[in-house]
Amino acid sequence: MLASDYIFSHNKESQQFILQIDKENSAVIEYTLRDNIFYLTHSEVPSNMRGKGIGKILVEKTFDYIEQQNSKAKAICSYIKMVAMRSQKWSIIII
Repeated sequence: MLASDYIFSHNKESQQFILQIDKENSAVIEYTLRDNIFYLTHSEVPSNMRGKGIGKILVEKTFDYIEQQNSKAKAICSYIKMVAMRSQKWSIIII
């Protein structure tokens, strides 16, 4: 599946970025927001969907959203840090 096949959303109330994979499965990034900085604390992909690039798609869509908000992000989660460090593109929003 392509990145465009998934539905990305932001739930401010639960402080989550969500990637809807199919009717039953979604991947999630949890965060806290302080001083216009998204502290990305945890990411999770359903175990039956791991290894398919879904986590990377979720992280990149989250970074896109944060960039569009003219905000910054601090990656606390080790996986999110890894995705950010492997891409020159995201160094502008990661602190």
